[in-house]
Amino acid sequence: MAEDKNTAEFYERLKKQLEDYTTWPSPYLYKFIIPANLEKIAEIEAIFDGTDAEITTRDSSKGAYSSVSIRVTMDSPEAVVKKYLEVSNVEGVISL
Repeated sequence: MAEDKNTAEFYERLKKQLEDYTTWPSPYLYKFIIPANLEKIAEIEAIFDGTDAEITTRDSSKGAYSSVSIRVTMDSPEAVVKKYLEVSNVEGVISL
C-alpha cells in the first residue's frame, strides 16, 4: 500500500511541476524501459495511437531490454499523468 501512496505522491508532484513550469498544450518526452518484447512495445504504441507521437525504440547492448522514447504534444499536466498511468499497466515497464 505504501508504494501506491508513493506513486500517487510522485504523480501529484509531477503534475504540480508541469503546471508551474510549462505552458499547455506542450510537447512532452516520455521515456520507458521494458524487457525486449515486441508485444510490449506494441502495447505502449497503442496507448499513444491517435496522437502526434513520435516513437523511437532502441535495444540494449545485450538485447535484453528496449528503451522507448515518445515525443508527443500533450494538452495538460493531467493528460501527461494519465498516459503514465496507462503505460504503468503494461507488465515490466519502467518509467524514467
